[in-house]
Amino acid sequence: MIAAASSRRAIALWLLIVAAMIFVMVVLGGTTRLTRSGLSIVEWRLLEGTLPPLGDAHWIELFDKYKLTPEYRKVNVGMDLAGFKEIFWLEYLHRLWGRLIFFAALIPLLWFLWRKQIEPPLVRRMVAVPLLVAANGVLGWLMVASGLVDIPRVSPYRLTAHLGLAIAIYGYVLWLALGLLYPAQGKVEWTPLRRGATAVAALVFFMILTGGFVAGTKAGYAFNTFPLMNGRFVPEGIFGLAPWWVNLFENIATVQFSHRLVAYLLLAAIPLFWWYARRFELTARIRALLHGLLATLVVQVGLGIVTLIYIVPVALGAAHQTGALALLTLALATVHALRA
Repeated sequence: MIAAASSRRAIALWLLIVAAMIFVMVVLGGTTRLTRSGLSIVEWRLLEGTLPPLGDAHWIELFDKYKLTPEYRKVNVGMDLAGFKEIFWLEYLHRLWGRLIFFAALIPLLWFLWRKQIEPPLVRRMVAVPLLVAANGVLGWLMVASGLVDIPRVSPYRLTAHLGLAIAIYGYVLWLALGLLYPAQGKVEWTPLRRGATAVAALVFFMILTGGFVAGTKAGYAFNTFPLMNGRFVPEGIFGLAPWWVNLFENIATVQFSHRLVAYLLLAAIPLFWWYARRFELTARIRALLHGLLATLVVQVGLGIVTLIYIVPVALGAAHQTGALALLTLALATVHALRA
């Protein structure tokens, strides 16, 4: 039993490290987007792309390829090699970190499998981790490729899919780790309190997806006032595109308004859930998670407002994305802690 408990802790630690790396990856990806660095590398080479450019000739070759892209011709025309290097390094780091996550997910997994330390019911769940990471790497390239054709920006649909899958993988890995650290004692009960926590976590995830469309359409650079949008709570033209559902994903006014609405829902839901949970006898850990959830919500809403008003500076935009992931982390941890 001691050996089994030790193995569970070791596997949980590995999963938490992978989750932390994915957390960093999401923030790094957001920073890459905010600095317009994501389209600087126009090829996807799994092995050759691991090494940085070696020598001036290689740098010039990469820069010449970038000059053929819509982003260079329509946005960065006249950029010199020094400017190209600045945006190149951030995208290079983003891709390199993705490769490191894959190997961090794969190599320890093979070790644990070889040592037969993973319990049989968990093997498939663990094997899914590196496969999901690899799948999101492919999706990331498809996203980048969409911005190399005509318009100097990536598809908001592919961007949101890439972000959403990354967040889902993060949540999945975190949930596996928590299950090993805090195994269920008996049958898991779906109490009203746990259902409420699950609804909050789902709403946070949905908010992140709406944020993905805000990023993909650059809706954050418009309507930079709060609480009104150009003097109105509901902006004009939110159903200006046809068919109507396209507005939810491509109309800048509708996309930002939708993101605000979900934020308002969270601003109501989390305090209500916190107040409702106080009626129950809770462990110190659950109470701490609830207080953390409420405090993080306040910080995140404040970051969102300031980021909007100051027209999305890189530091604030990255902090806002970090806050969203922190909020989801606390929501998932709360759901997990309420299993008993």
